[in-house]
Amino acid sequence: MDSKEYKRLADQYIDMVYRVALNGCKNKYDADDVVQNTFIKLLKCKKQFDTDEHVRNWLIRVAVNECNRLWNSSWRKKVTSLDEREDEPAFTTPEKSELYDLVMKLPPKYRQVVYLYYYEEFSVKEVAEMVKISETAVQTRLQRARKKLKDQLGGRK
Repeated sequence: MDSKEYKRLADQYIDMVYRVALNGCKNKYDADDVVQNTFIKLLKCKKQFDTDEHVRNWLIRVAVNECNRLWNSSWRKKVTSLDEREDEPAFTTPEKSELYDLVMKLPPKYRQVVYLYYYEEFSVKEVAEMVKISETAVQTRLQRARKKLKDQLGGRK
């Protein structure tokens, strides 16, 4: 991959990769690290991509893997973050902001599929490929996450 193509891809996808990383890490410092590692891997990648969609899916898969690697590191298990979720996306309505906060409080396995499905608008099949679980598992996690969100929103309308 030449530097011109790399710059084009980085400019096109950096915001999307950052959103995925922020969703997975829940703080901007770790998200920055994940984005950096993801684009370093893109730069070193010898793989030939067929389309921009192929690159997009590959970048999301790498970002998700980097988030998982970060959360599974022994260092992370011994450290507590001082500023969880400092850099959040802005929403046009308070309802969307409140829903996003509730999504971020879901357990990671539910939060990840909900974010990719609803916020990044991937299909169930694409989410299953990215997260490396079956389509049925994605559908089950989405259903359970919706139930948890509905229970949390129960008294509010």
